[in-house]
Amino acid sequence: MTRSIGAPVGFAAACSKYKWLCGRVAAQQLHDAAGIALLQKVNRAVNGRIIPAEDRPSPLGDVWTLPVAGRGDCEDYALQKMKDLIDAGFPSNRLALSVVIGPHDQNHVVLIARTDGGDYVLDNLSSAVRLWRTTGYTFLATQDFQSRTGWRVTLAGPRAGEFS
Repeated sequence: MTRSIGAPVGFAAACSKYKWLCGRVAAQQLHDAAGIALLQKVNRAVNGRIIPAEDRPSPLGDVWTLPVAGRGDCEDYALQKMKDLIDAGFPSNRLALSVVIGPHDQNHVVLIARTDGGDYVLDNLSSAVRLWRTTGYTFLATQDFQSRTGWRVTLAGPRAGEFS
């Protein structure tokens, strides 16, 4: 059972700015093989063309945007991957952002793509697209796949018990 949770700082402003982020975009369901190939292609392409950079300090807190001048932080990578996948015909209701505990115990944002074979993670720290259970991450909160403006408590992964 999951419960609703407030969206991360910066998400609401990104929803207002990018209609595709929180809207529903109709698309044909891809077969798993084609879907996973597309996920791998987009993950590698975005990771290859963006240079990691921290957000500049802002009075608004963390700012979620598409990468600026070829640079971005983890949520910027995830947003770009979501946009590219939707543009390529991947169903928007099968994509969601997720906040995880990443390397060095820091909050980290990844993109989850739901296929018939499971939930795959697209991550700026890895060129591999992997099933969520194999990432080693602890998933804290995830954008609601259906109600795209909402977020749900996830609490799954190796350290989930520390937060329940």
